[in-house]
Amino acid sequence: MTAPLTPPPPPNDHSSAQTPYQGPPVPPPAGAHEEPGPDGPGLRTELREAAVTTVAVTVCGALLGVLWWWLAPSVPLVGDLVDKSWVVYLKDSEGEQAIGVDGTFTLLGLGLGALSALVVFVLRRRGGVPIVVGLGVGGLLGSLLAWRLGVWLGPTGDVIAHAREAGRGTTFPAPLKLGAKGALLAWPIAALLVHLGLTSLFGPRDPEPYPYPHPGEPPKRL
Repeated sequence: MTAPLTPPPPPNDHSSAQTPYQGPPVPPPAGAHEEPGPDGPGLRTELREAAVTTVAVTVCGALLGVLWWWLAPSVPLVGDLVDKSWVVYLKDSEGEQAIGVDGTFTLLGLGLGALSALVVFVLRRRGGVPIVVGLGVGGLLGSLLAWRLGVWLGPTGDVIAHAREAGRGTTFPAPLKLGAKGALLAWPIAALLVHLGLTSLFGPRDPEPYPYPHPGEPPKRL
């Protein structure tokens, strides 16, 4: 008799023995997303919205210029003829009308800056750096437009010709002038600060991917 043949042992599967079981892929936590690339559609959309914001806020500078021309106090001047030459001087040398002109522009700029920030936040709540930059640049350009428009709408800058037209000893308004050029920054600064405050208080929040339900417990995946 011959002994029964013993079957050979199965070949060792080194790959399965050495590679641990990984399990199914774990989905990303809620709220996680991939950031678009520098040339992706997300960035293009934000840049387009920022350009629209800049243009819209700049155009609103025309409203600031009209309001400034309408609400700013008038600085009275008087013309006189001395040795056959016209001279112009302030009627009230201690008056504060010139300060009121700068103050009116500043207050209007602060108000329109806060209003523009509120409108931009409501329309584009998700925010973004391009939107904020467009808001600030638009506020500055709008202030420049308002300044030049108000000067153009105001009395003529040729005070000698205006004095001759008004007559000797007659009071006439001085040209609309912005003495403190720092008032041009009132609009963009107010817009940026108000937008930052609204974003920090009411802006969208990303959910916590690993919440702690109770103090001392390890984080749990959602």
